[in-house]
Amino acid sequence: MSPAKSATKKSTQKPNGFTDDEKAAMKARTQELKAEARADKDKAEGESAVLTAIAAMKEPERAMAKRLHAIIKASAPALSPKTWYGMPAYANKDGKVVCFFQAAQKFNTRYATLGFSDSANLDEGTLWPAAFALKELTPAAEARISALVKKAVS
Repeated sequence: MSPAKSATKKSTQKPNGFTDDEKAAMKARTQELKAEARADKDKAEGESAVLTAIAAMKEPERAMAKRLHAIIKASAPALSPKTWYGMPAYANKDGKVVCFFQAAQKFNTRYATLGFSDSANLDEGTLWPAAFALKELTPAAEARISALVKKAVS
């Protein structure tokens, strides 16, 4: 190695052996790992909050909410569970709720509701449903819900 190249290399290398670029890369990776840890913690806390909200429901809505939770998680694993106005909800990577479950007992209504927010990609022309009444979960209803959730996050 020529003395000029050796001098150049030494000038960018720090006493601990890492260049400024290497240090910047390590700092960026540390920040990424911290962000991932926060996201994992938030997702775990959200999952716990949703399961607590579901456990507080009375039957038969508790069973319906448990099944919906499983369907939504399987259909759209990128969504993060969280509670929204005390209801089980599922948010996108930006933290915006995409869909939610409202028990009939919550507001003394005739039926439970599976709702979708404006963050859901369900647009079809100029008119599309944003909420669905649920009386029970049949295999056909479960398949439709799975398809809607997949479409909502597409």
